[in-house]
Amino acid sequence: MTKQVVGRRRELELVRAALASGAHILLEGPPGTGKSTLLRQVAAARHAEFVLVEGSAELTPARLVGSFDPALVLEQGYRPENFSDGPLVRAMRDGGLLYVEELNRVPEETINVLLTVMSEGEINVPRLGRVAADESFRLVAAMNPYDSVGTSRLSMALYDRTCRIAVDYQDAEHERQIVQLSAARAKPALIAEAVELTRATREHPDLRSGASVRGAIDYARLVPELTEVRAVPVGDWQAGLDAALTTLSGRVRRHESCQRSADQVIEEIFRRVRAAAAAEGGEPGPGE
Repeated sequence: MTKQVVGRRRELELVRAALASGAHILLEGPPGTGKSTLLRQVAAARHAEFVLVEGSAELTPARLVGSFDPALVLEQGYRPENFSDGPLVRAMRDGGLLYVEELNRVPEETINVLLTVMSEGEINVPRLGRVAADESFRLVAAMNPYDSVGTSRLSMALYDRTCRIAVDYQDAEHERQIVQLSAARAKPALIAEAVELTRATREHPDLRSGASVRGAIDYARLVPELTEVRAVPVGDWQAGLDAALTTLSGRVRRHESCQRSADQVIEEIFRRVRAAAAAEGGEPGPGE
């Protein structure tokens, strides 16, 4: 699994050990750090079903737990076979791994349902009755602690029922490996530039949050295609700048005090990265 989940040996070991111990998990980290990929591999190794739930304000208890089919209820009444399992009940029955993304966007009443299941190992559904969780059922929730828009603070009750594992960005070498696996046409110099650009967005003083490795992947994929369309070399300055603006400007978030646009910040980063590459005699360089 460590070959499939690049740069995540420590987190992989912690997740596997926590799940084996019977614990539920809270993963904290920015988007694009491989949390879903890691958990899919863990679920496959456990031969357990992987049930993904997108966290949002629309995730009501009924959508999470399930509901009776209204037409069948009118015809036959509240019979167990007329109940459609939601992702939570399905994972509980099958002993699967329930993965709830963006937990801090989920309504409090829905989180309370999860708290009950984590504490009691069962849930009582009106008109259906008690649903007990299989002993191999586990809940893994994820959240981006740096995102403050449309989110709410999680209660200590939830932290008290989970093991918290922090997942940060991989180092530069691992990110280059990820991009190489995902951008077949990109040469090593282009891959290095893509990773350098995205990592620079995470450290820029005008940006509250930077781009993930997905931005580097898209940049490394777009540049060969764009230069082919324009019939220019892969190191063409304008093509590189346009690709950087296209793939990175929408992925960054500026500080409220920043007076410049995201495009202006990305252009500054691009010029700095290309100038450094030119000074070192690297490829691709400015004006090539």
